[in-house]
Amino acid sequence: MAQVLRPLREQFKPKDFPGLLVGLGEPDDAAVYRINESTAIIQTMDFFPPVVDDAYAFGAITAANAMSDVYAMGGEVLLALNIAAWRDDLPLELLTEIFHGGADKVAEAGAAIAGGHTITDHEPKYGLSVTGVVHPERIITKGGARVGDVLVLTKPLGAGLITTAGKNQVAAEAHLQKAIAWMSTLNRGAAQAMQQVGVRGATDITGYGLLGHAYEMADASHAALRFHADALPILDGALEYARKKQIPGGAGRNRLFLEDKVKFTRTLDDDLAEILFDPQTSGGLLIAVAESKCDELARTLKSRGVEFWNIGNVVNGQGIIVS
Repeated sequence: MAQVLRPLREQFKPKDFPGLLVGLGEPDDAAVYRINESTAIIQTMDFFPPVVDDAYAFGAITAANAMSDVYAMGGEVLLALNIAAWRDDLPLELLTEIFHGGADKVAEAGAAIAGGHTITDHEPKYGLSVTGVVHPERIITKGGARVGDVLVLTKPLGAGLITTAGKNQVAAEAHLQKAIAWMSTLNRGAAQAMQQVGVRGATDITGYGLLGHAYEMADASHAALRFHADALPILDGALEYARKKQIPGGAGRNRLFLEDKVKFTRTLDDDLAEILFDPQTSGGLLIAVAESKCDELARTLKSRGVEFWNIGNVVNGQGIIVS
């Protein structure tokens, strides 16, 4: 992807667009453009094929996932546009249910669906183009982590393993419904807590898995992120499906990319290792918070009903360390 984007970076140079605070120059979870001294626009989009069979749940999960990029940067969502691809031989009622799920989740965010675009395609897909806002001096970025920060995660891991097991019809219904509930949960409360406390470094955990997105954060912050494997929150059933080899295709690509970027200080059980590379859909926020503000963040997250786990810290070095 970096090779593909290189010509665009040459064409759209940061010095020519002073209002573009976050863009191709320093890739992050979303683009940010300053409108005035107190307002910057956050712009992002995301779409993908169904990860669950339930049309309404798929719409809700996809909307939560698309809006998560705004929340990862500390913003609030203003509006969204639907993006959909649909097969001619599928009932339109299913697409209506997908839109319904997405609309309910956008409404929960205090935002509006303001239109969209659909095309005909052999594989159904759905997503959102999302517009949010943030104060230009309070943008939270991948490069905001500092040595000594504590790493906090706001959703458990393993959704990719569970949804893969669901597609193969070997997932227990209770496991699948729990995963759907987590994937449908907005990261809005976590974003508001970060802003209240004054966090400056975060990202959301999606397709590159915990370690893939953590590496992006480490690289942008010129530091190393160290994780304590035994502290990781894991969805019920995920380790079981790892043992049963219900491995998403993206997990292998994540492993290949990270093979020279991750240092393991101890041997991990193979099933636990799968959790680290598991591609997530609408995962939690990975937050780097100063140790002096860790207790305040914990209180603020709790006050907003956000679950969280301390899973590591930021240290000198580069890349990822798993102990």
